[in-house]
Amino acid sequence: MKDKVILTDVDGVLLDWEFHFYRWMWNKYGLSSCSGVYNVGEALGLTPEEGKKYVREFNDSDEMLTLSPLGDAIKYVRKLHEEFGYIFHVITSQTTNKEAQQKRVANLFNVFGESMWDGFTILGCGDDKTDVLAQWEGTNCYWIEDKEENIIDGNKFGLEGLLMSNHTNLNAFSCTRVNNWKEIYEIITGN
Repeated sequence: MKDKVILTDVDGVLLDWEFHFYRWMWNKYGLSSCSGVYNVGEALGLTPEEGKKYVREFNDSDEMLTLSPLGDAIKYVRKLHEEFGYIFHVITSQTTNKEAQQKRVANLFNVFGESMWDGFTILGCGDDKTDVLAQWEGTNCYWIEDKEENIIDGNKFGLEGLLMSNHTNLNAFSCTRVNNWKEIYEIITGN
């Protein structure tokens, strides 16, 4: 079955976490993003520690129930599942809070449906994914992520990494880049 499993991150890949986070920051704290960098603290003009505090608060909040899909994700995730039988295993660094993890899963079910999921590996906020990716070594599964170092780690274990392009990873050149789920669909299916 592993040949029909696609490993995927959530934020910036399946769901538009960034849009919702910065809107929440503006509505709750009056803070807006001042640059297009990966580090939230830097983007908000705060220390890295302050940025992590806000990310943790957001990732533990009810906002996890309302994140919208990223671009064309619904259409092509469903097509991969319904037309080709692919299922998805989530590997995401969100929170250790079990209630917030359940909200994340509920949101994914609500946005994409319930039948396409192989499982959910939800790590703590900012946790490294290397050990989880190592468990998939030798499977040659596709691994969809928006953080270059996580793609590189997955590639070390023989995964087929596809980096979802965004404004924070424009200088990443060591991996296969995709701009949307249509491109992912075309790569995986050969169409």
